Amino acid sequence: MRQPWKIRLHLEEREEKTIFLKLANQIIQEILSGRLAQATRLPGSRTLADELGINRKTVQAVYEDLEAQGWLISKPRQGTFVSEDLPDLNAKLEALAATSLLQTPAISATGKAIKNDGIPDTRLIPYELFSRAYRSALIQVTRYQTMGYGDPQGSIELREALLNMLSMERFIQTNIAHICIVRGSQMGIFLAARVLAKQQVERDVIVVEQWSYPPAVETFLSHHFQVVRVRLDQYGLDTDHLAEILATHAVAAVYTTPHHQYPTTVSMPMDRRLKLLELSKAFDFYIIEDDYDHEFHYDSRPIPPLISLPMADKVIHIGSLSKVFAPSLRVGYVVADLNIIQAMCQDILLIDKHGNSITELAIATLMQQGEIKRHTRKMRKIYQLRRDVAVLTFQQIFRDLVEISTPAGGMALWVKFNLVYQPEYAEILTQFNIDSEYRFGATLPDIRSGFYIRFGFAALTEAETTAIIQQLYRAFVLDASGSDSK
Repeated sequence: MRQPWKIRLHLEEREEKTIFLKLANQIIQEILSGRLAQATRLPGSRTLADELGINRKTVQAVYEDLEAQGWLISKPRQGTFVSEDLPDLNAKLEALAATSLLQTPAISATGKAIKNDGIPDTRLIPYELFSRAYRSALIQVTRYQTMGYGDPQGSIELREALLNMLSMERFIQTNIAHICIVRGSQMGIFLAARVLAKQQVERDVIVVEQWSYPPAVETFLSHHFQVVRVRLDQYGLDTDHLAEILATHAVAAVYTTPHHQYPTTVSMPMDRRLKLLELSKAFDFYIIEDDYDHEFHYDSRPIPPLISLPMADKVIHIGSLSKVFAPSLRVGYVVADLNIIQAMCQDILLIDKHGNSITELAIATLMQQGEIKRHTRKMRKIYQLRRDVAVLTFQQIFRDLVEISTPAGGMALWVKFNLVYQPEYAEILTQFNIDSEYRFGATLPDIRSGFYIRFGFAALTEAETTAIIQQLYRAFVLDASGSDSK
């Protein structure tokens, strides 16, 4: 049946940087507002592209992405429609808020709550693809009798696959002798600390950013390093303050997360990266570069890693594939000079012998076949949409009570609340797997001016994100009677 009125969409007022995001978010907003009701037929891709003056392929890509998310449905020879399975959104949010998903933290095998500080959505793992790859790897290692201990540096197949990826995607020019496979980035950090503790005996300081990844800090302390914190600003690590620290301390290394600073999500600009490398050369210290989620950069091409730039001789680059699939996939890698890699291999022989040859072979096969790249591309679109929905929802619900700088990438938001922090907020945030103890420590500059949380969006659907933000608003802003306490 023909619709009596033509549906019009306008993108001019939207602030997103890409046409894809403008259109996707506009359609979602129109569905949430009720303007695009269930079963509403959307304009054809060519018609909408002509009306908006954009490329038809962009419209097609948006329709396909929103269909994958469940917002739209495509019917052969009929067109694209708002999904008929969308329930009443308010009722859905209330139902979600009442479920154990939102009231009870996810529990790990150890019985501890799993903190959502930017973890992947394990529901999106291509299990059948993994199953085939593992089966093939198991047959191969059994057939060629390679089930024994292997190279502590990691399988040659995975190192070659990583070498190709690092060269093509990350601008890193190296060879397989400079790559070591580890069980996730945390093992890489531990090995780096252990090696430096033995090699840099006259230097007892590790510099970390003002707010930094807690397990890394604990690792350095466990190796008897003195931890000194360098200031952060809107551009990340303050290299001028670092120069002051270097003038008065015997620094063995600087630990940094330059791609998406943890926890603030800031990307370090190129001038700061070059200055950091200049200081490394001048003061002869190592840089431990934790590149934990390089794959998920949305608004522009990622800035090349520190190790790919000039004067990077003393960079220890640590990466991980865990963020692409799931934290339980313990596959990471270290790229560094031979002196560091060889020392790490000696320590690996003491604690691990040779990890998991079957997993390494399976991952190598998926990388060589392009499957990991395809999965990453798919996840990047989904997580980008979830990021934008999370930012928009925080701003619509909390209005001027929150400040968010939309991150260029990553899997979490750094949200400032313009509210006075109350002790009971810690328990509320724990319900949603948000670690408040670290966020509200004494290192915050002025607790009276507001407080921060790191809000992981990648593992949540749009509806789950909206329900959690609504619950936070009720807890932080509304009093018991439901009136606004601002």
